Amino acid sequence: MNNISKPPAPANTDAQQSAASPAGRQQIVLVFQGGGALGAYQAGVYQALHEAGIEPDWIVGTSIGAINAGLIAGNEVQDRIPRLEEFWRRMQDRAFWQSLSAWPTMARSLAYWKTLGAGIAGFFEPNPLAFFSPHLSLGADGAGYYSTAPLQKTLEELVNFPLINRCKPRLTVGAAHVRTSQMKYFDSRDMEIGVRHIMASGALPPAFPAVRIDGELYWDGGILSNTPTEVVFDDNPRRSSLIFAVHMWNPAGPEPQTIWDVLHRQKDIQYSSRVANHIMRQLYTHRLRHVINQLVSYIPDDVRRSDVVRDLAEYGCLTRMHVVRLLAPRVDSEDHTKDVDFSPSGIRSRWESGYTNARRAISETPWQREFGALDGVVLHEVMGEA
Repeated sequence: MNNISKPPAPANTDAQQSAASPAGRQQIVLVFQGGGALGAYQAGVYQALHEAGIEPDWIVGTSIGAINAGLIAGNEVQDRIPRLEEFWRRMQDRAFWQSLSAWPTMARSLAYWKTLGAGIAGFFEPNPLAFFSPHLSLGADGAGYYSTAPLQKTLEELVNFPLINRCKPRLTVGAAHVRTSQMKYFDSRDMEIGVRHIMASGALPPAFPAVRIDGELYWDGGILSNTPTEVVFDDNPRRSSLIFAVHMWNPAGPEPQTIWDVLHRQKDIQYSSRVANHIMRQLYTHRLRHVINQLVSYIPDDVRRSDVVRDLAEYGCLTRMHVVRLLAPRVDSEDHTKDVDFSPSGIRSRWESGYTNARRAISETPWQREFGALDGVVLHEVMGEA
């Protein structure tokens, strides 16, 4: 953001240029979680990558991650940072109590209740009928405590959807199919993406109503998979990838001592998703694919050319996936209301954290090291500093 102080951008090394090039051996993928106000961290990550000349070939997101992804994919390279800055400027809650630095707990509490009562300008506003009774019929398309009509207007002003549908970069947003509870990925490679696809990815119940697309209702994809890295691993055809998986919810944390602590820890566990399990499963799966390739090399040529062996050999794969996990730092004073902390200071600090952590990853370039022939998936952890 314009008022963020930051150190000089790192040199654009040959290794970074190679990694950033669409013509290189590996594609650059950004994977963005859902997390409301915490999404400012993702914007900082993108700014650091952008300044290093590392632009994504593919962006995958859910919820606020889908919104940030749309702002990036739906603008020309030179306009992406200004559009992200404008979006997050519009999200800021500038109420007078944000300046009560001497009483931060009181300021956070006032901000929280104001957000619940009045919404966030440019994002969501109360649906008065929803507060009369939980049994009042609002219609399937309106059953939510808030309306996201302001968000639709914001996105239509800041995102160039025809540009998204040029698929450079490719955009994939995840949503939960209400009727079947199945994950649905809307992918610009396969279909035309519009504002409703991004809205559906962020329709978190019961706050926001489901969004209807092609006759079917969809909710926020985060209720099924808040870190949709698996869509990259399962892509067909697979490509070697450098994946920046941007996480705002901490999978590890202290034992809660109070009900307030419990609410915070429960939310972190719920939305940090099962990414560790996904990565371990993919480590094993990709290793087996590499083993198959190694085994095929020992089969005599005449046998290798048989239809049966050729079919079996197709289960092998030589792609390599580097997953750079950028984890937002835990702040001492944070609690379970952090995802609705749209204060200017909160947004600024998360943006700066994302920028700093991504800068660290770029300077270390752990994906440039030597790895074994059977290493199909390699995880690189970049922890945030509080």
